[in-house]
Amino acid sequence: MRAVIFVFLAVLAQAQPPAFVDQLPPAARAEALDILNRVDFAFETRTQPKHVRLATMEKLFDHPRLSAAMWRHCQFVPSFYAFIHPDGAWSIDDAHGLKGTLRLVYQRPGHRVYLVEGVAEKGRLKTPFAVGAKMLTSYRYWEGKDGFETYLQTWTALDSALLGAVSRPFRGYIKHRQDEFIAYINGNVATFGEFADLSPRDFQAPLKRDGDAIVLRDFEILFLRK
Repeated sequence: MRAVIFVFLAVLAQAQPPAFVDQLPPAARAEALDILNRVDFAFETRTQPKHVRLATMEKLFDHPRLSAAMWRHCQFVPSFYAFIHPDGAWSIDDAHGLKGTLRLVYQRPGHRVYLVEGVAEKGRLKTPFAVGAKMLTSYRYWEGKDGFETYLQTWTALDSALLGAVSRPFRGYIKHRQDEFIAYINGNVATFGEFADLSPRDFQAPLKRDGDAIVLRDFEILFLRK
């Protein structure tokens, strides 16, 4: 009986929404709860420390259009482009059928929460149909003794119940690939953040050639003016 009680309590604890959900604005809280109520995948991952300052990473988080341009200059793949919307949300697009829109709905020192809507067009993920999903993402980060570290939690609700059912046997594989992708993204951003701190003028000429006046202005303000 005691074992049954412990199992019941464990399941009950997993069913509780994360504490930060109560801190979200009403509309965002409703969206977050909708995702949690029909979640297909729930993952968490920690990244290895990177030798880049937390303040530098904050600059890049707050300027996604600049981050995407620096990402392309480093020739990381896929080549992302970022677009800022009037309401403050921003979208990324790899120009090959992978798109996502992110809204920052909660921010405290070292913690950001995003609501994400993404779509992979037919064939982009080797599926015979487009795949859409909504995600609730909790991103915690800090500067430890070994460098910049992160802890990421994601809850994903697919737009198709059938797709969710079909993908269940592959959850272990999907989690592994997601962990790899998150580490790849985070590691690359930290890498060009570190380079920007050490030798910022190496980015200035390529950003000028891109011809995006907003990106160039932001870069010069954040990395060249002391």
